[in-house]
Amino acid sequence: MVHSYEDLKRTLAETDQEFQRLLAEHASCESRLRELQGKAVLDDTERVETINIKKQKLQIKDRMERILRRHTAPEAGAGVHH
Repeated sequence: MVHSYEDLKRTLAETDQEFQRLLAEHASCESRLRELQGKAVLDDTERVETINIKKQKLQIKDRMERILRRHTAPEAGAGVHH
């Protein structure tokens, strides 16, 4: 039984392939951002890459949040038909 949001994240990280993939992508983006941010000066290409990575991280986080919401409130949509 999942007791908290953090427990759910840990459970999904162990059991949900899509969530695992998203976590890995997010970690990869974070690693590259740290690498770029560690540079004293970024060229134009690196600045654009930084912006794109930040956007990608947000998209990944949104997808992970959707998965988490789907697991925290599956009954929310039950009985509602459009």
